[in-house]
Amino acid sequence: MMKFSLQKLRAETPLQFEEDVDVSELEEMNNDIRRIPPVHVKGEATVRGEHITLQFDITGMMVLPCARTLVDVEYPFSISCIEVFSTSPYHKEDDDEIHGITGEVLDLVPYIKENILLEVPLQVFASNDDETSKSPEEGRGWKLVDEMKQEEQKVDPRLEKLSQFFDKK
Repeated sequence: MMKFSLQKLRAETPLQFEEDVDVSELEEMNNDIRRIPPVHVKGEATVRGEHITLQFDITGMMVLPCARTLVDVEYPFSISCIEVFSTSPYHKEDDDEIHGITGEVLDLVPYIKENILLEVPLQVFASNDDETSKSPEEGRGWKLVDEMKQEEQKVDPRLEKLSQFFDKK
């Protein structure tokens, strides 16, 4: 778990960390992430007075739906993050750049999840050469109809004689 004791952070500054973090809870949220295996987090924490700065990189892969066909598309990502925390009791809660810490433990997992959610693209597309990326031809209660093929097969009976006009006898 990406939980750091404030006492340990103060004693070992800068503190190096590297770990695989399970963020599978993102799959159940209202977003496009279908699957996300554990992500790799590597970084460093430094303490200066009442401020703790964490610089870390998140690398991983998420599975998203294709915008055209809804098939699964693997989307690799790499995010560089800097999060600043304050242990000051006078820290303003409405400051978006600096996060307050309550208690003696800093939990980095919510900030990892937040940065991953910010990285989710609006649309992804499956590659054209992939067999699974082709649009389905039919589904539950529907079937794809090609209008060009239908027009070739059906000839208006009133124009039946005209279709033979150019045939050589």
